[in-house]
Amino acid sequence: MATTVRRAVLTLPAAPLGPENPLPALGVLDETHTLDERARERLPRDMVRQIGYEPLRTLLPVRILDGYERERTDTDLDAVVIENDRLRVTVLPGLGGRIHSLHHKPTGRELVYRNPVFQPASFALNGAWFSGGIEWNIGATGHTTLSCAPLHAALVPAPDGGEMLRLWEWERLRDLPFQVDLWLPDGSDFLYAGVRIRNPHERAAPVYWWSNIAVEEDEHTRVLSPAETAWHFGYERDLRQVPVPEFRGEDRTYPLRGDVPADYFYDVPDEERKWIASLDANGTGLVQTSTDALRGRKLFLWGAGRGGRRWQRWLTEPGTPGYAEIQAGLARTQLEHVRLEGEAEFSWLEAYGPLAADPAAVHGTDWGRARAAAADRLEAVLPRAEVDAAYAAWLPYADAAPGERLATGSGWGALEVLRAGHKLPGTPFEESTLGEEQEPWVELLTSGLLPEPRVDAPPGPTLVAPHWRDMLETAPAEPLTEYHLGIAQWHAGDLAQAVRSWERGLKLAPSRWPLLRCLAVADRQSGHPDLAADHYAAAFDDLCAGRGDDGEAWTAVHTALGREAVTALLAVDRTAEARRVWDRLRPDVRRRGAFRLVEARLLLAEGEKDAARAVFHAGFEVADLREGAETLGEVWAALTDDPLPDAYEYRMRPGD
Repeated sequence: MATTVRRAVLTLPAAPLGPENPLPALGVLDETHTLDERARERLPRDMVRQIGYEPLRTLLPVRILDGYERERTDTDLDAVVIENDRLRVTVLPGLGGRIHSLHHKPTGRELVYRNPVFQPASFALNGAWFSGGIEWNIGATGHTTLSCAPLHAALVPAPDGGEMLRLWEWERLRDLPFQVDLWLPDGSDFLYAGVRIRNPHERAAPVYWWSNIAVEEDEHTRVLSPAETAWHFGYERDLRQVPVPEFRGEDRTYPLRGDVPADYFYDVPDEERKWIASLDANGTGLVQTSTDALRGRKLFLWGAGRGGRRWQRWLTEPGTPGYAEIQAGLARTQLEHVRLEGEAEFSWLEAYGPLAADPAAVHGTDWGRARAAAADRLEAVLPRAEVDAAYAAWLPYADAAPGERLATGSGWGALEVLRAGHKLPGTPFEESTLGEEQEPWVELLTSGLLPEPRVDAPPGPTLVAPHWRDMLETAPAEPLTEYHLGIAQWHAGDLAQAVRSWERGLKLAPSRWPLLRCLAVADRQSGHPDLAADHYAAAFDDLCAGRGDDGEAWTAVHTALGREAVTALLAVDRTAEARRVWDRLRPDVRRRGAFRLVEARLLLAEGEKDAARAVFHAGFEVADLREGAETLGEVWAALTDDPLPDAYEYRMRPGD
């Protein structure tokens, strides 16, 4: 059959994403891949430079997604299927362009780990993320903020005369447009992905990219890549070079031979072909290769310990196979960001397909022979020169105008194009995609005035780039303008000026809670927890006095602000005030797993240890438990010397 690209519907048990958290993400970025200063001293200078290259302070302007729970119902998800007589590829444009399935027809094998459910969990930079398939990570260290966001998608001409699927969006952490062109040549066993990241600005920009492939694992799964050393990160804030394959007495190329979650960033020599493969007991599995621009290769393993196994079950459902991740990136490690000059671009081509190598060699004790067996088979089925030729053939089509639209992403790219007049052939951001969230910013752009909302609603998202901050500074100093200006100044690192803007806005604001909450975060981060508690208590009082909690948006505000307020009050031992906030939360909110944990902490602070333990014994699940979080273990340890029950075991560090 000739290659086809068609719309489809994928039905999965799915937990609804819920609303965005309406409180601006002012807090320091919560990312587990951070290093202690001492750990940097023994790293290569160029690596240290890229690790220190413009790290994010906050997630602004992106909002946090934490409104999901864990009740799943059968849900129809929009999909696009790319298919020839060898492969069937299922893509989810509404969920970050994730490749959900890569099915090899001749063998009947699924080449990637296909998650049978859609269950958000707090692994993305902005919260909601889900496991499985192939995801495209852009922005900054961690899973992209677009993990659960819609991308633009359309048909475009393919180099072989057929059609390919283009996915594109405006990445907001770095203000960069990108595209992924998925092309399945007629009769090919390999899916090609042409990727381009453009910097339309005059200034240079830090760029992060890792393509993340989930692969099924069992005790025989081995991951191979052309490297003899790797950079190991084990959630201990340390990065060290280790030998491959054996480290600390175990062959770490077998994911289940590790005890705890860990990253191994393979140090692939510059002259070597760039590839990584996951092969089973029979020497069969998936291989990923690329042109040389995508230099990094990584294995992430959950390990066989209690915490890793618990996370696996948390992300899918009992009875399903476990998975590991093999990845490919622009830098050697995920802690680094690469400089992209102004008005320049990065582009490369990736290929994904089946690989079968001699199992005796693949699983032998001679590492050189094992990786040579995989490399030789890869060269036989997909020569390196053929990948380079495919890249050269694709590149002229990267600017091809999209044809039939298959999905629509956000309107933020259209707003930036409207503002700056960027010319981005191949990835149009049309004004028709502008929506309600962009409307006030269009007004600011065209009239110099940020309009007051037409209906009573929480403040919308804030834009924080320098050009928007400049416009806010020259706009009339209304309370809403001062609110957004303060957030933009906070993002720029001008914390004192941000506080002054919020205090000015507070004098005339009809609704004071948004500004009071901003001031509370500023107090907390400047080392004044008592003042932070004062502002949080006042913000929650103002919210409750001024508005009932009807409607999704207002419920989201009450939920988010109530959780922060209780936490801030408990931090300074103001237990009675924390209880008053708790008592005003809606009953259905107090029943959520995250708030059951808050309740246990509140009871513990009140000296009611037995009641707090009863909360644990009754059972609860914190749907948005953060990757690497140790809160459950800490609260349990304050209640009892008994071992932490398996149901609450999510610790990822060695020795936990």
